[in-house]
Amino acid sequence: MEKLTNKEEEIMRILWQLKAAFVKEVIAEIPDAGLHYNTVSTIIRNLEEKGYVGHKAYGKTHQYHPLVSKEEYRKQFMNMATKKFFDSSYKSVVSFFAREEKISAAELREILDIIEKKK
Repeated sequence: MEKLTNKEEEIMRILWQLKAAFVKEVIAEIPDAGLHYNTVSTIIRNLEEKGYVGHKAYGKTHQYHPLVSKEEYRKQFMNMATKKFFDSSYKSVVSFFAREEKISAAELREILDIIEKKK
């Protein structure tokens, strides 16, 4: 799975939310309303070339839909980030968030409960 740019990720989040959308519907959901129709259309076509998005044609108009689920992308992204920044150590990832005070002891206990239940 190819890494997405920030704008591509933003468009994918919108498509995951909407399930299927025309370019105008995607534009309506973009917080930065300064993007031109052609720019958004090009980003979506790039996503299609990368295999993230498919379309259904209605004459000259296309309705786009995700081919990759949010969960699939999240898994790939997390695996890549863990490998790149934490030497593939999930322990290092959790330790990082604990040191940065981004995760509480109660949340860690919940994670331990999830792990214990899978055994």
